[in-house]
Amino acid sequence: MPPTSQSLRSAYIKLVLCAFFWGATFIAGRIAVQVMPPLTVATGRFVVASLLLLVIAYRVEGGLPKLSHKQFWVTLLLGLTGVAIYNVFFFGALERMPAGKTALLVALSPIMTAVTVALILKERLGPYRWGGIALALIGTLTIVTKGDILGATQGLLQSFGWGELLMLGAIVSWVSYTVISRFALRGLSPIAATTYASLWGALVLGLAAITEIDTLEPEMLNWSNFFTIFYLGAFGSAIAFIWYNEGVKMIGPARTVVFTNLVPVFGLLLSYLILDEPVYLSMVIGGAIVIAGVTLTNQAKK
Repeated sequence: MPPTSQSLRSAYIKLVLCAFFWGATFIAGRIAVQVMPPLTVATGRFVVASLLLLVIAYRVEGGLPKLSHKQFWVTLLLGLTGVAIYNVFFFGALERMPAGKTALLVALSPIMTAVTVALILKERLGPYRWGGIALALIGTLTIVTKGDILGATQGLLQSFGWGELLMLGAIVSWVSYTVISRFALRGLSPIAATTYASLWGALVLGLAAITEIDTLEPEMLNWSNFFTIFYLGAFGSAIAFIWYNEGVKMIGPARTVVFTNLVPVFGLLLSYLILDEPVYLSMVIGGAIVIAGVTLTNQAKK
């Protein structure tokens, strides 16, 4: 049964909110990683997310379903790609390069996902949707480069280092998660798939974080750090992941991932409001272009 206009509208609103929550994780993550070891932050994030997801799963669906042999491996892959590996790369990149350049690379996600979907899932994207993806990418580049797309792109290629490589690894991990989600959601609800992925990811990250035990200090255990990790786990992970998977199931991975172009828009806006960073005219113009690209991609026919 095809989705109704009301259900599509609800999905789009949730995907916009996902972008907002994830935009704020750039700020929360950057603050957290400056005062705590990165693997510890990532583990705390998904311990919180897993606990909340378990509560949601039992209240909404009466618990988690028993996994088939195939679902076991698919959810493990979801946890490795979208949770464990992504967060290792993500926090590693934030330690090594500015948030603006990180946001620039995040804008590559829709293009990489669209190409991957076209090659693997044989999902056809018409010229208007390709145009919408390109338009959203141009808008994002306009924002993070302050209007100097060509100059910033040349500079990026000239200064390609470990930070850029780690962020590219994070993007590949997220694209993999998005595509694998299509298979996972064939037999599992978004809540169940997300919960299992979060549990697997928390387990893997927790084992890796053992190496940071010697670097932990008592003053790191304060309410400010706890709140930051709670935000990352509750809003930046549990709620956002469920809504993102709902979008993948309803409108497909290629159209869903376009909304990630809104992440740097919200990230830069929140940086201005919270960190008192400047907002330029290019940000306003770029934000309008991003919204136009997202709208075109999701209204165009195949």
